[in-house]
Parts: sequence; C-alpha cells; structure tokens
Amino acid sequence: MQESPILQKAERIRDVIRYIKRFKNATVVIYIDDDIIDSPLFVSHIRDIALIHQAGLRVIIVPGARKKIDEVLSQNKISWTYQNGIRVTSNEAMPLIKNAAFDAANVVMTSLAGENLTAVIGNWVRARGKGVLSGVDYGTAGEIDKLDDETIKTVLNSGFIPIFPCIGWSLNGKPYNISSAQLSSQIATHLQADKLFFLLPNAELSEKTFTIPKDLGLSPEGCVPAMNIEELDEFLKANKKLTSGSNKDSEKAKITSMLNLAKKSVESGVTRVHILNGSIEGTLPCEIFSDLGSGTMIYKSNYGKFRAMRREDISAVLSLMRPFVKKEILLPRSESQMEAEYNDFIVYELDGAVRACAALHIYDRTQAEIAALAVDETCAHIGIGPKMIEYLIEKAKTISIDSVFILTTQTADWFEKQGFVSDEIESLPEKRRKLWNPQRGSKLFRLKLHL
Repeated sequence: MQESPILQKAERIRDVIRYIKRFKNATVVIYIDDDIIDSPLFVSHIRDIALIHQAGLRVIIVPGARKKIDEVLSQNKISWTYQNGIRVTSNEAMPLIKNAAFDAANVVMTSLAGENLTAVIGNWVRARGKGVLSGVDYGTAGEIDKLDDETIKTVLNSGFIPIFPCIGWSLNGKPYNISSAQLSSQIATHLQADKLFFLLPNAELSEKTFTIPKDLGLSPEGCVPAMNIEELDEFLKANKKLTSGSNKDSEKAKITSMLNLAKKSVESGVTRVHILNGSIEGTLPCEIFSDLGSGTMIYKSNYGKFRAMRREDISAVLSLMRPFVKKEILLPRSESQMEAEYNDFIVYELDGAVRACAALHIYDRTQAEIAALAVDETCAHIGIGPKMIEYLIEKAKTISIDSVFILTTQTADWFEKQGFVSDEIESLPEKRRKLWNPQRGSKLFRLKLHL
C-alpha cells in the first residue's frame, strides 16, 4: 500500500524535528570562500545560516578574503608572492591587508543584520610571525598562537554570531595575516566543534572531477557522500598530481587543500568536517537537517557504533525496514513479532538514530540465519551492510555455529560478494523450512564457518 502524501510530509517534518533536537546547542564553524561571498547565491546562504542559528545551533563564521586582498594590493601596486600557499608581502602591505580582511567580515555581518541577527567582529586571535623558514622570510604572514576562547564562548552564549577576519595580533599589538581556512580549522579544533563546514565554489567530489579509489562508495549520482580518515588518505593519494593550468584545476587544488585541513581537524577532535558545494542553493541546511546530505563528510573510522537492539528501538527499526518491505526485499514484521525477536538483532547507531539493523536467528545450535538486513540509504555507500554481516558472522563463530545462511529474492549478487554460496532449500533446519514460502521463491545462500 502506498503512503499518503500527508504521511510522507509528516515523516519529513519528523525528520527535521529529530535533527533539530539532535544538534541543538551544537557548535558549527563555517568557512565561506570569498568566491561564494561574491556570488549571487551568497544572500541565500546567509538566509540558511540564519535558519541554522534560529534552530539553536551555535554558529561561528570565518570569511575568506584572498580576492579582496589581491585587489587592494594590486590597486596600490604592492607585489606579493606565495610560498607553500602562504602570501608573502612587505610590511607596507599590512594596513591594506587588514582593511580588506575586515571589509570581507563586514559584508557578512551586514548581510546577517538583514536577517535580524546580531554578529560581532572581534580580535580574538593572538598570532605570531612565521618568521624565516628554510631560508624564506614570510614577512607579514602569521600563525595562530592562542584564541580568546572565554570571550568567544561569552559571545556565543549571548546568542550572537562571532565573525573572524583573517588577522591575528601579537602580544604587543602587531597584526599578522593568517589563512582563513586554517583559522576556521583551528577554531573548530580549539572549541571541539561538532561540525566544520568548508563552503566552496563547485566543490563536487565526483567521478567527473576527481579520480575515485575503486573501493570508495558513491552515491547514485556518482558523488562521494562520506570518507573516513583511511579512505581520505587513499583519495588524496589518487589525486596527488593536480595541475593549476585552468580554473577547474585551481578549484580542484583548493578542494584538496581543504580535505587536508579536514583530516587534521578530525584527527584533532572535530566530530565531522563537511566539504560543501556553495554553487548549490540550500546546501547548508540540507547537510545538517537532511538524512541525504548534500556534500562530502569526513569522519573518524569509529563514526557510529554497532550495539544490541533494545526494546525502545522497535519503532525505529520497523520504520527503517519499511522501504525494503515495500520493495519486497524483506518480509513484513509486526510490532509483536519484533517484541519476541529483538534480542536477535543488532543495530548501527549514528547521531543518536538507528541507521541499520540485522538479525542472527539461531537454529539447533549448528545453523544460524542472518535476516532483516536493512541499511538506511544515507549509509548505503559507507560500507555498513558488509560490516554488519561481518559482525554477525563473528558472533556466530564465537558460539560455534557451523554455518550461517540467508534467504533472498533480490540481493543474491550482493551476498555472493560477501562469500556466500548457493545451497538447497532442503538443507534448511526443519523449523525454518516450514516457514519457507515457495510462492515467494527465496533463494538460499550459505557460508560455512568451520571446515
């Protein structure tokens, strides 16, 4: 039976409410590339940031200012070079760099005021000069020494949005130019932010734009929805040779640079980092409040967890199974049936929600059935299904089960990839054979655990 449009709409509303509750009071740091600030979509992104803030998230913004700095230095005929991606200028450039950085911050603050939000631009970054490294004098370029986290927390607790220009000050008040992207990473790390967003132009990690390692899961659109640290290393290795001869290649190099920062951030305690395509309207709220997301998430390998199913999970598990039951991949299960069987189940929990489930039903202490495997589409491309199978196989081994089997109508190829081989229905334990429905025509696949 098809769900009514009202029920579908109600389920979407429930999803949004669930996400708002989950991330309320979470700290998010948003880096906005200066190409996005200059784009027609900037106003739309500001509205989305206002929506995120109104939902109860604590927002910090770091605007990029490279283009504004380039313009003002060119107008004043002051030259500069880049060393290892860092701008190197003479001291006479610093007042102009400072003004350009605060101009970029002021554009963001003014736009937020148009959404009735109060933002504050502050000098919360203590910096020191990079000095001379490997014979290169970095001049006015600085490194972050310390953040005034107490003041930042006060601003956040007051309901304001802190905006960080790409300037830091030494103890004696000398200004230094620092990287906006690195600043956003260090702020997120220092405050142990729940999320760090890099909002970049045309930031699509897909088969069209990058070399994708063969074992990396993709969305149906051919994009990379998520990578753990190990997968990110493989991705960066596969895309190590990036040229800079075109705008596209320049954008790829920028994305790669942000991915390296994302890795450092996650390794330093930031829960998740997201690379978002700022050329798409609505990408920020979609990434936060939607199961599907819109960008690429970077996370640690221990993101999410397997655990035994609890009675209070029954409703969530039945909801998770529903689309698979509609496609006749899974058999329907009632709430009373789940009450009787929930001890056989494990679930995969992510952000406080159940995203996958599977059961291990044991028969006559020699055979066990892996059943009711369902993975939310948002996790379908990050390898959760095989990991659940592996988890249950190991569980079966610990209790000396001889073999595990599955019955399937549509996913035979998938289980064969996991090492299962076809077997005869007559080999089923008697109790399970009585339940087999020839009209459904499920095929049996088995994996022997002890040779």
